[in-house]
Amino acid sequence: MGFGINLRGYNGQKSSRSSSTRGFKINYPLIGAAGYVGLMVWHGGMSGSAPLKAAQNGHLASLFPGADSEFLSQLPNNLPTSCTIFSYWNLLIFAILLVLIPLTLYLLSRISGIKTVKTEYETKSHHIARITGAEKLDHSKWLRLVFGILLLTAFFASYSEELLIGNLTPNMLNFLMLCLCILLHDSFFSFLKALQEAIGGAAAILIQFPLYFGIMGVMRETGLVGDISSFFASIATDVSLPVYSFFSAGLVNIFVPSGGGQWAVQGPIILESALKLGVPLNKAVMALAYGDQITNMLQPFWALPLLAITKLKAREILPYTLVMMLVGTLVYITGLLLV
Repeated sequence: MGFGINLRGYNGQKSSRSSSTRGFKINYPLIGAAGYVGLMVWHGGMSGSAPLKAAQNGHLASLFPGADSEFLSQLPNNLPTSCTIFSYWNLLIFAILLVLIPLTLYLLSRISGIKTVKTEYETKSHHIARITGAEKLDHSKWLRLVFGILLLTAFFASYSEELLIGNLTPNMLNFLMLCLCILLHDSFFSFLKALQEAIGGAAAILIQFPLYFGIMGVMRETGLVGDISSFFASIATDVSLPVYSFFSAGLVNIFVPSGGGQWAVQGPIILESALKLGVPLNKAVMALAYGDQITNMLQPFWALPLLAITKLKAREILPYTLVMMLVGTLVYITGLLLV
């Protein structure tokens, strides 16, 4: 995720430089907000913690240690991503957002006007040394290509059964992303250089993440997360449970921006409520995913790398991301009610 945010940050830099070079003004904070808006759809996509974990065989049962056999018999072995991430209704929701979000950004640009921010960039000069000996292997395009193809072949050979049924798991995703990274870079040297830059940009997240996990531990051990989820579940019906799950997940995400940690604590309560009220489990999982991702537009934790690269401040992009959050909330709630 840090690598993706870094890419958006560097694209923001390039947009600013290009506008300056070509002599036209832009709303630079709006450009930064547009780069961050991808965090509003991550949990419902291929990197989503909850749907990917739910797709693993036996994972749902593992969330209920000590549960009786009668209850466990109601749980499926897994929830394939074909009924969550790749379901027609989830793809339709994303398609609607793909139209509405750029349109909203365009309208915001017309309303807010020009707010160009003068940003100083550090220019680094790279001395290209002569490549000799074994270093040529690191810069070889052919070696990178052969190795990438071998890895991709191993991926399809190892996960052919899952791919045939349209399923995706965390291990599959990590393996696939490694294959694509190697294939899409010019060389191993280029890949390692990009990896170093991504890790540097994500440094602030790595430092703060243990703190948020500590907060999650306090919320879990004190029962606060359970109380929040149980309250919404207690007043819900089969129609309103996905909507309440959406809001409860969004509320928890403000305090702990960790999709995987949130799923581990809040997921069992939502799944149990869904079973009692007859709500499809795949819909309950995606309701949690939607709620977790939407309040990223309010909680700027994941924007730290982007802000560091673009030299923007959180208060400069938050007015725009809040509008995006309102638009996304309307789309997600409407989708959950109509599915």
